[in-house]
Amino acid sequence: MSQSRLDWVNTAVIDDAMSERCPNYRAVLVAATAIDIEALRSSVDALVARADESAQGWSADTLTDADAHLVQWHEVYRSFGVNPRRIRVSVDALLRRTAQSGLPRIGPLVDTYNALSVIYRVPIGGEDLHRYQGPARLHLAVGDEPFQTSSNGELITEFPDAGEPVWSDDIGVTCRRWNWRQTNRTAITDDTIDAGFIIDSLDAPDHSAALRCADHLCETLAPIAAITRR
Repeated sequence: MSQSRLDWVNTAVIDDAMSERCPNYRAVLVAATAIDIEALRSSVDALVARADESAQGWSADTLTDADAHLVQWHEVYRSFGVNPRRIRVSVDALLRRTAQSGLPRIGPLVDTYNALSVIYRVPIGGEDLHRYQGPARLHLAVGDEPFQTSSNGELITEFPDAGEPVWSDDIGVTCRRWNWRQTNRTAITDDTIDAGFIIDSLDAPDHSAALRCADHLCETLAPIAAITRR
């Protein structure tokens, strides 16, 4: 049974320990249900083209003022003992791939939020609400929370490092190191019609890029889905 978009948006929790470590952080949540994927398919190419144009010429060696938010993410990763040149913030990895060979095409829904991530320079995660169990929670891992992923085409279970920032549901970790790697358990596929999106922002106090990104995501999905936002 699909989780209610209202429940998913309204019950999400950021643990106090995370808020204390990163007081400038904000998560913007958008949930969409009964998405008409075929209708989305007809509009996604233009959005991908805009993302490709946005990333043209981008280089991690010549960051500009437009990349200030990305720099903040690098600093936060380092504060948790993570080398952001080896384990990359999701938007960093996506920008690199898009600048080199265009936005990787996966499916209409994933392509939509990946394109917006590149355009607005913010990390975005997408979750299939049919596969999500209980509230979304950002917390510091104990280290025994299961994380389902794949290696060489086979399903495996890993565990986060103790003290690692993770998003979890009632079953286990849904995204490691905040926004680095998502579990395949809740990943959006071509069959997804009910989805939740987490837009991560450290850009206090106004979080303008994340909010504009959320606006754009809602404008894109509202004609073809039921939307809830927080």
